[in-house]
Amino acid sequence: MNEMLRRVKKVFDSAGRIDEMLLVNSENGDPNFLYLTGFTSGVFEDNILIVKRSKLYLFTNPLEYHTALRQKFGGLEVINNQDAHSLRARIKGLVAGKVVGTDGANLPMTAYLSIKKVYAPRKIVDISDAFNEARAIKDAGEIRAIRKAVASTKKALSGIENSFEEGITELELASKFDYIAGSLGAGGMGFRTIVAFGKNSALPHHFPDSTRLRAGDFVLIDAGAKVGNYGADMTRTFIFKERRAKNPELMKDMLNTVKGAQLRAIEAMKAKRNGADVHNAAEEYINSASGGKYRGTFIHSLGHSIGLETHDGIVISKSVRQKLKEGMVLTAEPGIYINGFGGVRIEDDVLITKYGAVVL
Repeated sequence: MNEMLRRVKKVFDSAGRIDEMLLVNSENGDPNFLYLTGFTSGVFEDNILIVKRSKLYLFTNPLEYHTALRQKFGGLEVINNQDAHSLRARIKGLVAGKVVGTDGANLPMTAYLSIKKVYAPRKIVDISDAFNEARAIKDAGEIRAIRKAVASTKKALSGIENSFEEGITELELASKFDYIAGSLGAGGMGFRTIVAFGKNSALPHHFPDSTRLRAGDFVLIDAGAKVGNYGADMTRTFIFKERRAKNPELMKDMLNTVKGAQLRAIEAMKAKRNGADVHNAAEEYINSASGGKYRGTFIHSLGHSIGLETHDGIVISKSVRQKLKEGMVLTAEPGIYINGFGGVRIEDDVLITKYGAVVL
């Protein structure tokens, strides 16, 4: 059984009683379409993928047909749609009277209604949770792709300090980072690169703007290169020209505290460990550090899974008591945020193995 058919089996095993799956890759894209095809090239907008336990049928068009053929694998049949009537007849022949699982999280309502009316399934079942469960455990090919994305991101973060100069804007530095990541093998960015200077670094989801870098500022960069369909998610915080900072001791203490919290979290990231306990290991460290002066400044969850999407379904937080499993790839990103002063976040991507956590 090839890797793609093993993925199909994982989803079926989690989905319950369905006869087949049907995905519509809308203009926004469905990550589960990529999960089950492994395609790294092509748009495949409005293409339909019907998935049975041992065979997949891709209904594509002349724009994508040869792109699909170059990427097909054993068990995937590629059908070139040129006649709408014959297309509907063949899909209906596969779907009519069947219990069909769909990705409700990514299926447009118009597509859902069309499937129900035109192809006459006996029942349509939302199996989004089954996809999330299957994708949470990465296979060898997925881990290889994530490792490459992490390597490009890590190298770009190591070299970006050479671009720090007084007066550069957050937008300019973000563009430089994306260029560096691309030159190191990234096929784009998994999400919009966050660059935050000075007080802006206290805003966890600040988007870069025209703020200019000044001596003594924090520089926070949160970015993730993408290789193939898989992305990294990493954050580093720097002090630019520390000697000219107004309170360098506090800034360095914040950095050291976040580093210590991340180390505690990574040490706790083991298979069968409760995710809430992992989050609490970091939060308790931050709350008790330096006499408790950072209590309450860690204001988000410790991390999340990554993969085809930056937030790939699993969350590590104090309110989610999901157990970690071997094969998960998760972020560990504690932070301290002091409004009006600045913030520190350090984030790495971690693979859960039977021997413990491995920082990628």
